Amino acid sequence: MNLIEILSYGFIQRALLAGTLIAVLCSVLGVFLVLRRLSLIGDGLAHVTFGSTAIALALQLYSAASLLVSLPVVLLASLGILKLTEKARLNGDAAIGIVSAVGISIGIMLASVGGGYNVDLLSYLFGNILSISYEEVIIAAGLFCVVMVLLWLFFHDLLAISFNEELARVSGVRTNLISAVLVMLTALSVVLAMKLVGIMLISSLLILPAVSALQLARSFRACIVLAALQGGCSVVAGIFVSFLTNLPTSAMIVMINLLFFCCSCGVRRLITIRNIG
Repeated sequence: MNLIEILSYGFIQRALLAGTLIAVLCSVLGVFLVLRRLSLIGDGLAHVTFGSTAIALALQLYSAASLLVSLPVVLLASLGILKLTEKARLNGDAAIGIVSAVGISIGIMLASVGGGYNVDLLSYLFGNILSISYEEVIIAAGLFCVVMVLLWLFFHDLLAISFNEELARVSGVRTNLISAVLVMLTALSVVLAMKLVGIMLISSLLILPAVSALQLARSFRACIVLAALQGGCSVVAGIFVSFLTNLPTSAMIVMINLLFFCCSCGVRRLITIRNIG
């Protein structure tokens, strides 16, 4: 089967479009999260997404309709993490751990009441981008535009708090507001990514492109561009390779990102050796 034949399938076209948009979002936001040492927030919000998905399935809401439940729940959870760090004086990882534990516990209880882990819930756990619907593509495109506009509007403030939050606060940046914007944008991306790589692998899509780009980029803007390129390319390559080899798409996307990371580390090491020599 050649490339033209593969692209003729509607589900492949939907997967490529939605997957690329979501991967670019996660990769760009991942740069800010890695620099702020909030990489694990993806895992925490993913567990909350599991709970919200269980709620949606208990209400017999499927496909795009389940996003109507997941989006507000995960957005509130992201703000809850911030409030815990501010009011309860907890470190970010502790707050993420609390919200994560509550989210996944709710999901497990609802799954148990509903008769166990059904096929729909498992597809959200491990991802099934090839089954993405036309409505989900529209939602992904709309939220992609929203997130990118907000990133453009708050770019300089996000950059400031990523490198030095105290200095940004002294300089007049509303750090609490900007932090809330960052975690809410991450929450939106996590909800979108659950069909792409699954709830269990979402954090890899936030972290791997970002850390790979940080190995090679010489400026922050270059890092953003490299991360976005890697995220998009990993999805495209992952879909094609998984289709041809009959392997899980979500796992293939993660492994390709890991390959990119290993290559970037190798290139970085060669550059360092060359400069020393």
